[in-house]
Amino acid sequence: MRGPRMSAVMIENVSFPAGVHCETTALGALLRHEGLELSEPMLFGLGEGLGFVYWDARNMDFPFLGGRVKPAALTRTAADRLGLTLHVQETASPRKAWQNVATSLAAGRPVGLQLDSYHLDYFTTKVHFGGHFVAMYGYDDTHAHLVDTAQQGGSVTTTLTSLERARGERGPMTARNLSYTVVPTRRPDLGNAIRQAISNNAHAFLNPPISNLGHRGIGKAARQVTRWLDRSTDPSRDLPLAAMLMERGGTGGSLFRAMYRDFLAEATAIVDDDNLRRGHELYAGIAPRWTEVADRVAAAGETGDTDHLARASAILTELAESERHAMQVLSGMAPQRRAGS
Repeated sequence: MRGPRMSAVMIENVSFPAGVHCETTALGALLRHEGLELSEPMLFGLGEGLGFVYWDARNMDFPFLGGRVKPAALTRTAADRLGLTLHVQETASPRKAWQNVATSLAAGRPVGLQLDSYHLDYFTTKVHFGGHFVAMYGYDDTHAHLVDTAQQGGSVTTTLTSLERARGERGPMTARNLSYTVVPTRRPDLGNAIRQAISNNAHAFLNPPISNLGHRGIGKAARQVTRWLDRSTDPSRDLPLAAMLMERGGTGGSLFRAMYRDFLAEATAIVDDDNLRRGHELYAGIAPRWTEVADRVAAAGETGDTDHLARASAILTELAESERHAMQVLSGMAPQRRAGS
């Protein structure tokens, strides 16, 4: 389906060492190649990435706790904040999908891809996840060369056949063979970008359109988690898996709260604002509480003891209020001072 064979292509110096989250790792690799080096927490924060969703449905084996915004939204927002030209392509045609990627690579520009990680050869845990991101920097007759997170191996390869299946998979959170490139067009005003990103992220978190998102969603999770032993057909499998995804499923720990804490810490060195400093202090306290929740959920699955879920519920109730307060503080950051004022 890839069309006429093209000679092997390999772009040098495409990497993002120690990346822990797939979308920020892919974006970071593309930006480093363009000469713009930003930390992973900074990319996550500029992308207004922090969120929360409690997702459950009749066709789901078990509820899902998410700690970030929808796939691709982070990349689009970060590109806007940084003044990047983001060129996104989608197509239902595998042949056209390959041409889109090959053309960019032939021009010397690595490409970001959204795909289903289930089909990638180097993934040892075979679970369908259509919101996975990689950066592609080359290919030969049989394999694609990719940058993935550190826990997935960093610089990795997968067969061209498996890549085609991963890109074309349909289902929750999948895209239609989505690929994208980024080009810096101006030097970003990082201070202003940080202020805008924090303000927007706080507003979205404080004003969720439905009750399973933002701080309201955390409160809903607090009410529902006590029923998880009965909700699961296999608690010894489902609850530890949910806990693992919160801590090690590409979240950077604490369901992305550790990454956002680190973003706020880095931001304090760029933006002088008391509310920002206070917001960082609050998230420094919030992040480890999410690890406590994950530990309690895992313990409940391993022991069958409902007391662990009762404790997880109590912590989540506190976190709903703690994060609401932290975001209110951050929403009060002073606007950027104009020159001469």
